[in-house]
Amino acid sequence: VHDHIRGSIDAPFKLIEYGDYQCPYCGDAHEVIKQVQARLGDQLCFVFRNFPLVDIHEHAEHAAEAAESADAQGRFWEMHDLLFENQQALNDDDLAEYATQLGLDARRLIAEVRSGAHMARIKKDFLSGEQNGVNGTPTFFVNGAPFEDEPTAEDLIAALTERSE
Repeated sequence: VHDHIRGSIDAPFKLIEYGDYQCPYCGDAHEVIKQVQARLGDQLCFVFRNFPLVDIHEHAEHAAEAAESADAQGRFWEMHDLLFENQQALNDDDLAEYATQLGLDARRLIAEVRSGAHMARIKKDFLSGEQNGVNGTPTFFVNGAPFEDEPTAEDLIAALTERSE
């Protein structure tokens, strides 16, 4: 699986998130992750995997598609951040606007979103989540182990530094 990674794959601390761009708890966690990244710097390998809860969030799948389309244009993390920072505005017109803001080909992005061009990738992430016991978002894995606590920067950093491999 080609993961979306921020940081070095060889970093001593690994944090995986299964997330949904429309999930308010994931939006809160996004801010926490930024704090963890700022504190641990290049010691952290952060991985994001798509886990859109389509039964609850009507725009989650298209938002995930938009992030993957942005990835195909070399701007995954920028789109990832914009989607979490604008969770109340995730319809296709909004997605096209974010693509334009990032200097992407907005027509291509929307065409890919609407055609499901990246669904195989999203389904692969989703299935890996199901195989790992994920049933809600956000779900975190710290150095390979499930993280069950409320995701605060302090608790995640403590778990990462305690459980380093």
